[in-house]
Amino acid sequence: MTAQARGIGEDWLSLWIGLGVFALALGLLVGVDALGWVVRTAVWTDPARALAPASKAYAGLGGPGALLATYLALLAVMTAGAVALRANAARFALGFTAVFAISYLCWIAGSCAYVAATTPDELKRFGIGWSLKLTNEAGYVVALLAGLAIGNFAPRLAGRIRVAVRPELYIKVAIVILGGFLGATAAEKLGLASSLMLRGLAAIVEAYLIYWAVVYFVARKWFGLSREWAAPLASGISICGVSAAIATAGAIRARPVVPAVVSSLVVIFAVAELLVLPFIAQAFLAHEPMVAAAWMGLAVKTDGAALASGAMTESLVLSSAAAQGISYKAGWMLATTATVKVFIDIFIGIWAFVLAWIWTTRINAGTGDRARPAEIWERFPKFILGFIATFLAVLALSLGAPGLSPKIAAAMGEANALRGIFFVMTFFAIGVMSDFGRLREEGIGRLAAIYALALFGFILWVGLAISFLFFAGLKPPAA
Repeated sequence: MTAQARGIGEDWLSLWIGLGVFALALGLLVGVDALGWVVRTAVWTDPARALAPASKAYAGLGGPGALLATYLALLAVMTAGAVALRANAARFALGFTAVFAISYLCWIAGSCAYVAATTPDELKRFGIGWSLKLTNEAGYVVALLAGLAIGNFAPRLAGRIRVAVRPELYIKVAIVILGGFLGATAAEKLGLASSLMLRGLAAIVEAYLIYWAVVYFVARKWFGLSREWAAPLASGISICGVSAAIATAGAIRARPVVPAVVSSLVVIFAVAELLVLPFIAQAFLAHEPMVAAAWMGLAVKTDGAALASGAMTESLVLSSAAAQGISYKAGWMLATTATVKVFIDIFIGIWAFVLAWIWTTRINAGTGDRARPAEIWERFPKFILGFIATFLAVLALSLGAPGLSPKIAAAMGEANALRGIFFVMTFFAIGVMSDFGRLREEGIGRLAAIYALALFGFILWVGLAISFLFFAGLKPPAA
């Protein structure tokens, strides 16, 4: 029996953990700094200066003390969550320790000034003559590469920490926290934020109508796949990766091997996109930052890879703009990627119900097993409720009590420090799960060919065209 069948799953767990972080952050509004001990990583040349607590109120902890406090707090919360999911507590604790330690070391490495410093002023401040100018988001790439190395060349280590390698859980917690940060961002420019949401909704409707139908047609007519394989593959490639593939497979009553194989493919291709697309966006779309951000949401599958790509793209594009004397406010590009991706997630439940209805009334009509409207709720990603709740709560507080805006910004800044940690663990976990050998063993060359053809043949370019159609000319506010 699955955890979901027992009434709890990663969706609900991520919702409650994210809301817990959000509630603690809001303590600042009443004078209680409950998250100031969270560790932050700054760009550095002296490793001793890389770490510091999020709040000066906890300066006595120092960087190492803040790191230890953050680790212990997350270890306690995530292990309790693992127990709720019926995982072995001791094994999870050991695995999580490794995941946290490696991920954070990667983030520190990626924050080295020779990698992360972006502007001439920063180079001068650190006394260095050159930098890769990748910002400290480069730590995400380092974590991804470390995960790939472990997943493919250290299988014993990967197996030992597998219980704590949960990219979907980590990114969903991060998305719930992200809602509050984006709420504070939206309050600054409400008109622009409203426009982004409407355009994001229109963009994903276009994507659903175009992507899914084309991929399904190609899989069935050109490659001769059965409906059982074609439908989950179409959802995985065209909608939202792993979640959509699993929901679709359940809707059409596919065998368990189908979503497992499709999910593996999705993760592998998402890693490839994550390593390439942000740099393409920086090279060719720096003059259209919102187009670049929307493209990440439409082109990169899985929540983790898409949001990670959005964060990297924002850092790279803002770095390019700064080099030209243009200063955009951070957060708006990531908000665009998140908006597109969240709308895609919202429709997963509806789409799964539509497919279940078609299968039970048209394709397998003789089985007597009919789709139920309640399945829309059952398949709806519950963590989206947390994202919406934190976004609306912060937006309402910011607009209703403008005098609290500085405290709200500080509170969401502390919560955002934890969001960054969940992000970097997501990158590492995605890498560990990307086992290329497993794909070879499964013999899924034909499925991979369909994915490659669909992705490089039209999804990337249709997504780019849709992004231009709805987001061209929009710019983030000036910093």
